[in-house]
Amino acid sequence: MTTTTRVADPQSYPLPPWVQMPWLERLRAAKAYHTGGERIRDAAGPVALVKLGPRGLTPVGAVVTSPQGARDVLAGTDASIDKEMILHVQARVHGDNVFNMAHERWLPRRRALQPLFTKKHVATFAGHMALAAQEVVAKWPLKRQVDLNEECRTLTLRVIGRSVFGIELGDRAQQLGPHIERVLRYPTGRATTPVRAPAALPTPARWRYRRSLTVIQAVVEEALAAFRADPSRDAPLVRRLVETTDPATGQPLTDEAIRDELIIFLLAGHDTTATTLTYALWALGHHREIQERVAAEVAELGKRTLTVDDVPHLTHTVQVIHEALRLCPPAAAVGRLAMTDIVVDGFRIPAGTNLIVGVYALHRDPALWEDPERFDPDRFSPQRSKGRNRWQYLPFGGGPRSCIGDHFAMLEATLGLATLVRAVEITSIDDEFPLALPFTMTADGPIPAKVHNRS
Repeated sequence: MTTTTRVADPQSYPLPPWVQMPWLERLRAAKAYHTGGERIRDAAGPVALVKLGPRGLTPVGAVVTSPQGARDVLAGTDASIDKEMILHVQARVHGDNVFNMAHERWLPRRRALQPLFTKKHVATFAGHMALAAQEVVAKWPLKRQVDLNEECRTLTLRVIGRSVFGIELGDRAQQLGPHIERVLRYPTGRATTPVRAPAALPTPARWRYRRSLTVIQAVVEEALAAFRADPSRDAPLVRRLVETTDPATGQPLTDEAIRDELIIFLLAGHDTTATTLTYALWALGHHREIQERVAAEVAELGKRTLTVDDVPHLTHTVQVIHEALRLCPPAAAVGRLAMTDIVVDGFRIPAGTNLIVGVYALHRDPALWEDPERFDPDRFSPQRSKGRNRWQYLPFGGGPRSCIGDHFAMLEATLGLATLVRAVEITSIDDEFPLALPFTMTADGPIPAKVHNRS
């Protein structure tokens, strides 16, 4: 686990500069979690304070876009910087879980779940992706043109259903997509709105959110009920949660607590891998020579279904995934709340400040990356990665509260991409990849591509 040392006397450090932008520009930059960080960095530097309105209505934010600043915010192991900013509070509308819990409650839950997500353990249940990808891609040449976004979302949901929950989602996977997006957008929308309606007010948006959450809860409850009926079934995450005990009471987790954890894994786990696959395929569809390198690498493994054991032989495919995660990171920005006065990259951050680590801005900073807008998987080769600052590349966050499912996501994305590219040639149609931020970063609409069989 990474640790960092807190400065004993933050008062001796200066405050960061304030962002000097017209109010409307500041608001737009704050709401654009991805590109907003770049605008703020260019206007005021790598650590900057942002004020959007009266202090009583809107808290002060600090946007951090330097590797040292990212380390100072994310690497701590205590509760001086915690997940108590408005996004986390609003996200608790669909339950407490390992993503949004405050430090004291999060720590025992993370310790209980972490063994399931080690590299060794993930390898035992991450193999469903290749088979599911084969089933999906077999139908692509018949369509001639596909929406990569929709296809990858459906694929990922099927895989999560099989590998994590132990249930077959089948055609329901495609139907779940809009409900997942609505559930993710609701708390994010409330968190990025300066003035919010009371949470109990029965607004149309809240009604639609509750309806979609009910659909998702039904899937999770089905998985839990199926495991209760047959504890021998292959449902590793459900099993781990059922077997977990509360360290404070020694009692098993309640069904409500189990359900809340399963929901966040379904929501975030689906979005992360689906978008990474979509972006990687779209980029390969514009870079034929890189696509052919991936296809040739996979072809050397034969025509059998790929397994986790094949991943060490897919070095270029893994580099493509890393580059997709650099240009389209699942967490475009990572938020925390300063619970005490702290120092971030040489500046004093007062208690109560919302801290935003601009991951998207870090990943595209020309001071950190050569030709940062170019899709270049070879930048992740061992030779070119040597000496790179650990804190300039944060696709899954960093520190003790980094994404618990990062190994799972990497294995799934690698096996999925290799299986799909081995089967079909992809030609992307649109030059731009539109981005949206319902919660994690996703494609903002269809990503059309022409496909045809390699054989």
